[in-house]
Amino acid sequence: MLAALLAFTLAAAVLTVTPGLDTALVLRTAVVEGSGRAMVAGLGICSGLFGWGLLVSAGLGAVLAVSELAFDGLRIAGALYLVYLGARLLMRLREPVPAMALQPRTGEDPGRDIETRRWFVRGLLTNLLNPKVGAFYVTFLPQFIPEGVNVVAFSLLLAGIHAVEGVLWFALLTRASAAARQWLVRPMVQRALDGVTGGLFLLFGVKLAVEYRH
Repeated sequence: MLAALLAFTLAAAVLTVTPGLDTALVLRTAVVEGSGRAMVAGLGICSGLFGWGLLVSAGLGAVLAVSELAFDGLRIAGALYLVYLGARLLMRLREPVPAMALQPRTGEDPGRDIETRRWFVRGLLTNLLNPKVGAFYVTFLPQFIPEGVNVVAFSLLLAGIHAVEGVLWFALLTRASAAARQWLVRPMVQRALDGVTGGLFLLFGVKLAVEYRH
């Protein structure tokens, strides 16, 4: 069991630090919206891992691997959501940068800020509406579940390890962005981040929409 946990921890760590939409979302949020909201978005993303772990352990995640209709339904929903996020970010390029955006955000209280809570939902949906995460968990998680253990409990334990690594990684990203904030809060840099992140979401959304399973 210990060997399985160590092997999963290493594999999940590599997956966590691999650049992707999750990293782009958290980094952009940290720079433009502040570190508090970035971490809330990261917590939403990591919470989605528990959902996938539970679904896979219950056998429901396997439906994505064998049912083309189920996979395509989730794929289209995820594609539409990514396109929506990307379009919103690109539309921000036409808006003037608010003066308050140039000031460092301090004293944030994510729990009392309705807008901040929305970032949790945004991170959660970004993860749960990604069929590739589900398909990955279907093929990845079972390899690290030893015989004779409670499958649901052990799957959630693995998802928990992955989630903790994700939180640590996102904390490192937000800390790094805070250290470089004096440069990152410049209007041109913020617009560039919005453009790059929005473009990535649009690109992945369109790619997801036109993708076919063989």
